[in-house]
Amino acid sequence: MASATLPDPTGLAGAGGRSDAARAVLIVVLASYLMILLDTSIVITGLPDIRDGLGFSPAGLSWVQNSYTLAFGGFLMLGARAGDLLGRRRVYLAGVALFTLASAGVGLAPSPSALLAARAVQGIGAAILAPTTLALLSTHFAEGEPRNRALSQYAATAGIGASLGLVLGGIFAGWLSWRVGFLMNVPVGVALYLAAARLLEESPVSGGRVDIAGALSSTLGMAALVYGIVRSADSGWRNALTLASVAVGVVLIAGFLILQARSAQPLLPLRLLADRGRAGAYAARALFLGAMVSFFFFSTQLMQGVLHMTPVQAGFGFLPMTVVTFAASLMLPRLLRRFGSGPVLAAAFACAALGLLWLAQAGAGTGYATAVALPMLRIGLGNGTALAPLTVAGVRGVAARDAGAASGLVNVAHQLGGTLGLALMVTVFASAMRGAPVSDAALAHGIGAGLYGAAILQVLGLMVTLVFVIPAEKTAIDSA
Repeated sequence: MASATLPDPTGLAGAGGRSDAARAVLIVVLASYLMILLDTSIVITGLPDIRDGLGFSPAGLSWVQNSYTLAFGGFLMLGARAGDLLGRRRVYLAGVALFTLASAGVGLAPSPSALLAARAVQGIGAAILAPTTLALLSTHFAEGEPRNRALSQYAATAGIGASLGLVLGGIFAGWLSWRVGFLMNVPVGVALYLAAARLLEESPVSGGRVDIAGALSSTLGMAALVYGIVRSADSGWRNALTLASVAVGVVLIAGFLILQARSAQPLLPLRLLADRGRAGAYAARALFLGAMVSFFFFSTQLMQGVLHMTPVQAGFGFLPMTVVTFAASLMLPRLLRRFGSGPVLAAAFACAALGLLWLAQAGAGTGYATAVALPMLRIGLGNGTALAPLTVAGVRGVAARDAGAASGLVNVAHQLGGTLGLALMVTVFASAMRGAPVSDAALAHGIGAGLYGAAILQVLGLMVTLVFVIPAEKTAIDSA
């Protein structure tokens, strides 16, 4: 273990309680992770203000989220590999600095292009930080009870981060400005950098090289593919640039796969996809996140654009979903012991699909309580019970040498699935609104179409679960 080769700055080698140094390291790591989580969700409730303030088109608005998640997902495995090769402390400091500078760029952006560029750089910073923060817990906390406690608090941070971001985003957009949510990262990032430089110990470095070509080809390929899909919403599929963008994306992604097949140290060991159950888990995760990111994107516009709630009200309007998500995650271990991960996962997909179908019925004449809050309860139940079984299925049966890569691939499916799913649903949304006069009814119709599409993604995820994931779980249990 890396921690065995280092001095014990946290004082956790024995069986005693945490030292002050241990608490300080844990605070730095959790604050970094929380900052990433907040920036993923804090933008959601501010989207209508960003659209109106900077002049985004309805389809182009999706890039505020997609530019971040594309870069995040595309560079995630590179970020994890860089920590092993260059040292986690060094990579962490670089990630904090990049994320902080990009946050300032987003908060001060004078135009859509400037904002999207800064959001992409922010995503790269997050891709460096996310795997490094988790690895730092292993480096600085001794195996056993100290590390288990730290990991439990890490998981709890993930549980509250998204909900807190939605509420804070609404408060900032409604009472101050959507820019505040990003600008507040600057003093926080500076404080984290200074604290980490003083507290964190460097990890041993391993030999090897960073696969820059692989990261660039995969990220640029996905970006070109998503750009073509989103552009089709405004320009149609016969547009030359739309077709060229999709073609370039397909070629770059194919090139990435060829590079990985030939590389001695690939970012993505293709052998991970040879197992049908594991590949199905990655596909199911991508479908689930495509639906959930679309849910957040359309729901905030439903509440603010159709029901005319303020940003603050919309932020709190997500609480039925987030509270049930948290409660369901607490119940999940008991459910998994009783029913197994496969049946729980199938029920989660079905529950989320039914909730999205219900939410799609909301319109200008409906009330929040029955048309939004109640379906959100069902969506939250699905959200709180899906991700853990998907994670278990995504790393089941992986050899020790591929454990890190498999975990990275789970996160890649998470980020890029959300990006591609939202791009597809934005085209559905735009097609449903094309030619209609601007009105609450037209916006509600487009949002309903997008939510119907998100429900279809959940149904597809359910089918993948039934055909691939559950049979693989049964095989694993029978052979154990």
